Amino acid sequence: MDGPLLVVCTGNICRSPAAELLLRAGLGDGGPEVVSAGLAARAGEPVAAPVADLLAGAGIDPAGFVARQLQPSMLREARLVLTMTTAQRSAVVGRAPAVVRRTFTLREFSDLARLGADLPLGPDPAGRLAALLAAAPRLRALRTGPREDDVEDPHGRSADVHARSFGRIQEAVGTLLDVLVPSRAHPPSPVAGGPRNWRRTFG
Repeated sequence: MDGPLLVVCTGNICRSPAAELLLRAGLGDGGPEVVSAGLAARAGEPVAAPVADLLAGAGIDPAGFVARQLQPSMLREARLVLTMTTAQRSAVVGRAPAVVRRTFTLREFSDLARLGADLPLGPDPAGRLAALLAAAPRLRALRTGPREDDVEDPHGRSADVHARSFGRIQEAVGTLLDVLVPSRAHPPSPVAGGPRNWRRTFG
């Protein structure tokens, strides 16, 4: 499936845009498209200021990002759906049962990628992602110990909560990128001009 990688949270102004922009920066022009949306989006709003500051600290300019509401067409077209919590994963599958095999929390899929890093995944990010998806049922059986698959919602909370939430997203994205783009030797480069022309229109 050649659709985008779709990241979902609640308002689409904190967690999912952070993951989207970090993934875009790390995958570069040759990787799968990455988009995001919210289950109850604050449609039309920019990235929340505390998250924008954290992204800037990571070398990413969020200017031009606009939150949008999750639509059924986005789920139909997505090659992979990554949510921020298990409850959101259930909500996504409830809206579109057909996506159950390609819907995970971000931290869950990052852990599966870590477990599958030594599989013969192929040379390019899109192919490696497809191979990970195919292997996901087997990789799930390898997970042991406590599972911390959620990223808490920092919206309206303290700077410490924002930093903790962003750090967990950054860690999970970094692990996933290390598997999808094994040749990357440096952190994601700054993205000039933000995502203004990145976000595709779904019918």
